[in-house]
Amino acid sequence: MTLGFVVIGCFVVLMLFGVPVTIAIGAGTVAGLYWAGLLDFAMVFPQQILDGASKPALLAIPFFILAGSLMNAVGMTDKIFNFALAIVGSVRAGLAYVNVLASLIFAGVSGAATADIAGLGQIEVKAMRERGYSHEFAAALTVATSLVGPIVPPSISLIVYAWLANESVARLFLAGIVPGLLVAASFIAYIRVLSIWQPMPREAPATMTQVGRAVLDGIPALVAPGIILGAIVFGFATATEAGVVACVYSLLIGLAYRKLTLTVLWRSLSESALLSALIMMIIGASQTMGWLFAFEQVPQAFASGLLDAIDGKALFMAFVIVLLVVIGCFMEATPAKIILLPLLLPAADAFGIDRVQFGMVITLALLLGIATPPLGIGLYLMSAVSGVRFERLAVAILPLLMPPLVALILIASFPEITLWLPNLVMGPAE
Repeated sequence: MTLGFVVIGCFVVLMLFGVPVTIAIGAGTVAGLYWAGLLDFAMVFPQQILDGASKPALLAIPFFILAGSLMNAVGMTDKIFNFALAIVGSVRAGLAYVNVLASLIFAGVSGAATADIAGLGQIEVKAMRERGYSHEFAAALTVATSLVGPIVPPSISLIVYAWLANESVARLFLAGIVPGLLVAASFIAYIRVLSIWQPMPREAPATMTQVGRAVLDGIPALVAPGIILGAIVFGFATATEAGVVACVYSLLIGLAYRKLTLTVLWRSLSESALLSALIMMIIGASQTMGWLFAFEQVPQAFASGLLDAIDGKALFMAFVIVLLVVIGCFMEATPAKIILLPLLLPAADAFGIDRVQFGMVITLALLLGIATPPLGIGLYLMSAVSGVRFERLAVAILPLLMPPLVALILIASFPEITLWLPNLVMGPAE
């Protein structure tokens, strides 16, 4: 256990001093090797980095990143926003509901919260401000609703979890649908209650022609998740092959809309390559830390300590939620998941918690970190996109964190929310 404190403590201290994640993980691992007297094993370090980043299952990540980037670049975000506006814009607080619905639809295209903020953020905040919503509320709501992105398939975060937990990507994708709808429903309920006490504008009803046009334009975005998920669940393609299908589909959409130019394609390829390389570097560096923990049996010791200190599944789930929400405030979700999962999974298994349900709890708990200071990457991104100062945005988003927190507690308390759909489609896990 002392080794675990040395490695993670070194990592956290370096992160607080602004050291890049990959270097902090590597330095923490080297400190652990020195502490354990294993510097003779230093040659394992580069081998583990290459081994961690070269897993075939992880090939899906750059393809889904590229697909989301292409969908964003060819104007799909405008189509999604107009579709949502035509459907629910005419009710009271219509644009707030549009914000939620558009994020839910775009989640099935991008699979990343930051893509939602960057793609839909400017459109949604500008439209809400012009209709009389406060600048802070519009920006905060857009950040909060982006939390749906990494839950609803296709999800880059769930692919990383599937690799770490040795779980089926198809089961995790199916498991994310109901929780994603639940999170969206929690925001809708919050807006409905808020609109009773605060005046919120209502949009003019769309004509049948406008609705029909918006539906036709929105169909490509609506069917994209079905194509991707169906190909994986029904065995027509692996997760990686489905990522390729998503890229081809995005290219075809771009050609159909006449928005795909060489400049757009090059920008999407460059952005996707940069983001994919960053994720793979984090995964590769984290693999060495995982190897060291396994070699020294740190997960087993950690799980044994938890089992001795915590009595009952409910208390363990509460501990995990509090731990991950706090850690998410200071650390990005991917490295946090890679570092903590080897420690937490043995304890979850001992308490009889299904790994698919546990993955959904971990994913949503860490997601809250993008909307909370001091790290809050979603807040920094929205501040840049909308012009709202970071500190004002951080205050405005606090009440909007309650809906996903309630949804998180429900997901942790009732396994059926997560497991019902994958069990129905694929049968119970063996």
